[in-house]
Amino acid sequence: MGIFNCRNMKKKIAILGSTGSIGKNTFNIVKKNSKDFEIILLTTNKNLKEIYKQVKSSKVKNIIIANFLQYQKAKKKLKNRKIKVYNNLNEVKNILKKKVDYTMSAISGLDGLQPTMDSIKYSKRIAIANKESIICAWNLIYKQLKKFKTEFIPVDSEHFSIWSLIKNNNESINKIYITASGGPFLNLSKKKFKNINPKKAINHPRWKMGKKISIDSATMMNKVFEVIEAQRIFNLDIKKFKILIHPKSYLHAIIKFDNGTIKTLMHDTDMKIPIFNSIYLGSYKKLKTKNIDLSNLNNLNLSFPDENKFPSLKLLKKIKNKISLFETLLISANDELVKYFLNGEIQFNDINKYLNKVINLNQFRYCKSKKPRDIKQINALIEEVRLKTKYLCIK
Repeated sequence: MGIFNCRNMKKKIAILGSTGSIGKNTFNIVKKNSKDFEIILLTTNKNLKEIYKQVKSSKVKNIIIANFLQYQKAKKKLKNRKIKVYNNLNEVKNILKKKVDYTMSAISGLDGLQPTMDSIKYSKRIAIANKESIICAWNLIYKQLKKFKTEFIPVDSEHFSIWSLIKNNNESINKIYITASGGPFLNLSKKKFKNINPKKAINHPRWKMGKKISIDSATMMNKVFEVIEAQRIFNLDIKKFKILIHPKSYLHAIIKFDNGTIKTLMHDTDMKIPIFNSIYLGSYKKLKTKNIDLSNLNNLNLSFPDENKFPSLKLLKKIKNKISLFETLLISANDELVKYFLNGEIQFNDINKYLNKVINLNQFRYCKSKKPRDIKQINALIEEVRLKTKYLCIK
């Protein structure tokens, strides 16, 4: 069902994490088509420079700045504008008192879980770019989506592609192939991995991304997370998912059906494409894009990844079809280790080494058999993992 069925009414929009990569792309699409939209809410952690730009170029009614010091600065600077400035992400449920037409949930990490849950109640359609929330709490999110009859669209390029291929398809699925660029070290000798520094690791050859996800791409941990995310969203046996290396990042999903047919979805390395389609689904709005590049089609250059070179991929063997607290353990430990690497406190190869140490500790054995009960339980585990990871790594 399209949110543009009532043609003459502006659609109410909320963007959680509006100053990050996904959030900025969403804002720019809305801004370019301002006659279609009314922005109700924008949020940021502490990026005042970007949020000021967005406030100046839009008629947004509410903003949330999570960092208290930056909130105080913004409150003072914007006091003469007709805009309400809040400090706590818990205010989402108070700001969105009536259902908005579309919410983009793009707050990075598990900080985005509670605002996502709150937004579902007050959104007709929600696009979730926050993979951590889906991986760790899909059972809670799904229940909330059903309860409030909120339409959900995934906007990671791979998951949007899978969703697009199967949304109106009743054919039985044999295999789903999720593609990976291979990151900046695809062709680097494993022996040279010990010399990798943060500057090299965040230099992705295809996508413009934040530092955290760039490191996950370099270790290929992002593909581990994407397979888990896909299993949760589409409720298929995790063994049906395979990863393919595709350096050009033009092909995003391949689905082989039991009837012998194979479907693929391709688009340029531009997140505006899945975001635009998540907003304008069901309408005839056009997005200006590049012409088809035949050089991409003529040489897709697909291959299976080397698990010895990228050992994080072996972690998929530990993932079950039913959600558990193990996924929170995995994400929390990885988040901490990536932070330590970016700060120069551990080496690139240490990320996987310490990750395996943490997830195999006896104190976390219960995680594999426990289903997430609520956000409080998830947050308690995150803190426990954070402290234990720090104890193991930082001497």
